[in-house]
Amino acid sequence: MAAAGTWQGFSGSTITLPMAWIYIVAGGVFEAAWALALKESHGFSRLWPTAAFLAALVVSMVLLGLGLRSLPVGTGYAVWVGIGAVGAAVGGVLLYGEGTEAARMLPIALIGVGVVWLALGES
Repeated sequence: MAAAGTWQGFSGSTITLPMAWIYIVAGGVFEAAWALALKESHGFSRLWPTAAFLAALVVSMVLLGLGLRSLPVGTGYAVWVGIGAVGAAVGGVLLYGEGTEAARMLPIALIGVGVVWLALGES
């Protein structure tokens, strides 16, 4: 039986709450990656971006699943989605020259603040 805030892993090792957060954050980064690869795939018409999309999607979901073993689903999922959303928005600006007007950037920044606030409230 694992202690509170931990999870007994597949190999018998214990996953702590900090490790669960690492999984969620890494999964959120892969979520942003799959969103950007999806755009690059042009509707799944380009092979390598489509392959990158599928690989990042699987990694993202596996990491989310591992993180949710020790975190409440509402918190873990919200943080994962928020990281992916902010990451995809920043990637869109950097890679595709998407707009940076305040009416777009302020709500994205608020999502980022909400993600940090939510994660700190759970720790």
